[in-house]
Amino acid sequence: MKFMLIWRVTSDEAWGNLGEVDFDAMLETVGRFNEEMINAGVLLAAEGLAPAEEGVVVDFSSEPPVVTDGPYGETKELFNGFYLINVPTLEDAVEWAKRTPMSAAGFKTEVRRVTTVDEFPQDNEWIKKERAWRESTGQL
Repeated sequence: MKFMLIWRVTSDEAWGNLGEVDFDAMLETVGRFNEEMINAGVLLAAEGLAPAEEGVVVDFSSEPPVVTDGPYGETKELFNGFYLINVPTLEDAVEWAKRTPMSAAGFKTEVRRVTTVDEFPQDNEWIKKERAWRESTGQL
């Protein structure tokens, strides 16, 4: 099963403390964790995200949708990066999440199962098209 481990900042203070982290030390810590996941054969993707100030929000609460510049209303709404892993169970995903480098106070790692095309009605026209695309790109 695929799971996404999502790094979340829970306070303005924790967000501010990120600027005090030695970047090279952080890269080494994250790199070692990534290497563990690669060696275990569970890592599918790992990405950080650019600062929220560089992004936008598309809000569908009106017509047409409203586009506003980032950041979001509150820092606690931000997530900074993610891992996509493939492990047999939620419990395995949780064990990896407990070991993520972003484990200091003020951070959380959310664990969410990623649904697959197999979980949707296979006779649906759009699911058939998606399955064909995934097969043609080597994703199935």
